[in-house]
Amino acid sequence: MKRINLATFVLALGLLFPLKSTACTNFIVAKGASVDGSVICSYNADDYGMFLNLCHYPAAIHQKGDMRKIVDWDSHRYIGEIPEAHQTYNVIGNINEYQVTIGETTYGGREEMVDKNGGIDYGSLIYIGLQRSRTAREAVHVMTSLAEKYGYCSEGETFTICDPKEAWILEMQGCGGDKKQKVVWCAVRIPDNAICGHANQSRIGKFAYLKTEVLHSKNVISFAREKGWYKGPDKEFSFKNAYAFPGFEGRRICDARVWSFFNHFKDMKRWIPWAEGRDPHAEDMPLWIIPNRKLSVQDVQVCMRDHFEGTPFSVADGKDIGGGIWEMPYRPTPLYFTVDGKKYFNERPTSTQQSGFTFVSQMRSWLPREIGGVLWFGNDDPNMIAYVPVYCSSTKQPLCFNTPGADAVTYSDENAYWVCNMVSNMVYPRYSMMFPSLKAVRDSLERGYFAAQGKVEAHAAELLKTDPAAAKAYLNNYTIATADSMMKTWKSLRTYLVVKYNDMIIKPDKNGRFLRTPEGIGASVERPGYPENYARKYVKETGDKYLYPEEK
Repeated sequence: MKRINLATFVLALGLLFPLKSTACTNFIVAKGASVDGSVICSYNADDYGMFLNLCHYPAAIHQKGDMRKIVDWDSHRYIGEIPEAHQTYNVIGNINEYQVTIGETTYGGREEMVDKNGGIDYGSLIYIGLQRSRTAREAVHVMTSLAEKYGYCSEGETFTICDPKEAWILEMQGCGGDKKQKVVWCAVRIPDNAICGHANQSRIGKFAYLKTEVLHSKNVISFAREKGWYKGPDKEFSFKNAYAFPGFEGRRICDARVWSFFNHFKDMKRWIPWAEGRDPHAEDMPLWIIPNRKLSVQDVQVCMRDHFEGTPFSVADGKDIGGGIWEMPYRPTPLYFTVDGKKYFNERPTSTQQSGFTFVSQMRSWLPREIGGVLWFGNDDPNMIAYVPVYCSSTKQPLCFNTPGADAVTYSDENAYWVCNMVSNMVYPRYSMMFPSLKAVRDSLERGYFAAQGKVEAHAAELLKTDPAAAKAYLNNYTIATADSMMKTWKSLRTYLVVKYNDMIIKPDKNGRFLRTPEGIGASVERPGYPENYARKYVKETGDKYLYPEEK
């Protein structure tokens, strides 16, 4: 049976769908900060219960009077309609045919600023922006103009907006239904030699002091003054302090992920107090940093898999019992829990189990645009999947990323989200035991993709000289073949893990084949028991209760 509808089980058990968790992460690498001059940006779309395909919007010419339906990305609630643009561009996932890429993280901000009657939501802004823009700068204009005209109904949002030459962040909030003002926003161009990030906390502070290009709504300061949220001089105005003040949660749960990204490429000890979130007088973390070396796509993929390793916030070192016996670098939801009337929290790393999809976008100005844009894509937690290359000129999705009938409560064995989640959820509880096997397969696949990239793109470039349609078809077919191969490999990995680690033991194998005795039965198994760190904690917790008596 290929598909299983889970709705019956959900109802029978009386389970409720979890509340929306606005918890995503974006990292940005400007062209002068990358090893090859690429602009790179990334997005972990994190939300329990999220199920999203690799979307596709085909290029089109629209007639006068054609309308675009606006449907809220999160709730699927119909909002209204707006006129279509005369021309729209091909979009695959979160990249378009001109290599423009857009991501987001929700920071919320002041609740009273949400305009419930606004005509457009943040998800619609992303995909309409992609459909109507040939550059990042143009996307900023399209998105802000739409929000100013129709009103913005979502919470405060930070958008990553990049193209092969420029990287921007845009922050936006509604005006609470104000009859004259629809939205406040501020957009900042990231310097070409810098890296930036955002993770559910507004990041734009005193923009008057930023030595870069800044765009903003005319009312960005005056609206805060009208509401009594700011009284100082214009040059001292801080967007985030006025509209989304970074308290403990905004710093420890959110900004700490950006801190950890920066910490891979600069000594960030100076800003540990900011990321810890407890000291209200801590020095503010910079919006961007100049890295101590240039970054590759692979570097950004590693950072999307981060669990604060090697930092004071690490959940990957087995030092506490939160990760269980096999030192899982994940913590159960929700982030907060109460014991004896006291509220506690879990650390929130970049890599988390609730990712619906993840990408690292590579945009290259020196290549033909059909070849230059690659969305390295996967469904599920980035630590537990192999990023598959999806070329921006693709017009057909791989079946595994767009599987008919599959959704958040309908399993399909042909769907990447479900197959990858099945493997991940096998590994999570016995992480230190099983993850090395997954990692070996994941890394082998990705090494193969990167090794093939040059040859694939050279062939596409040759085709492009005489037959652009053939070049696009070749890249699209490569994308589909690579995704199909990944799925086949992941199903084999699933079988391998079931056999190798059955009943909490380890069966020996060599080159992927399980060993047998001369008589033909399975070779003797290893019984690893508790990891040493956990065994010590267990003994400390239980004392002499399980101490084996010395024989006299």
